[in-house]
Amino acid sequence: MDCYFLQTEIGILEIKGNDEGLFSVLFAIDSPQNISDIIPDSLKQTVRQLQEYFDGKRESFELKLNPQGTDFQKKVWQHLRSIDFGKTKSYQQMAYELGDPKVIRAAASANGKNPISIIIPCHRVIGSDGSLTGYAGGLHRKKWLLALESPVTQGSLF
Repeated sequence: MDCYFLQTEIGILEIKGNDEGLFSVLFAIDSPQNISDIIPDSLKQTVRQLQEYFDGKRESFELKLNPQGTDFQKKVWQHLRSIDFGKTKSYQQMAYELGDPKVIRAAASANGKNPISIIIPCHRVIGSDGSLTGYAGGLHRKKWLLALESPVTQGSLF
């Protein structure tokens, strides 16, 4: 499996994958040692598309994904991909759309175990009251990503 660390405005992303597809894109907890400038061939498209996203030039990703999880988790992750750029859904909406409002906790758990951050946009799921709830990368990153995708840019009043 190939690995590459991408420096972004909100931290270092650890990207893993191979010719079978992308396995994970996660925020690195520790600063990795020996970061290489050489991007493995199997990850070049991912790195390019993520850079375009962070530069505000990409709203969707065209990558071969290969996340590892249960069938239910994969169903939730696939559903997350249907949330458009700049839009959000609540965990409750997601449960209804998955066909059973009682799966809200299981759906939220699967959302939290998403191995491919940003590309599978789990940051677009919020609380029913509009609050920012749970994000494995940290709520400050979730807020930043949603602001990046927001169609409205507002300056500071103070």
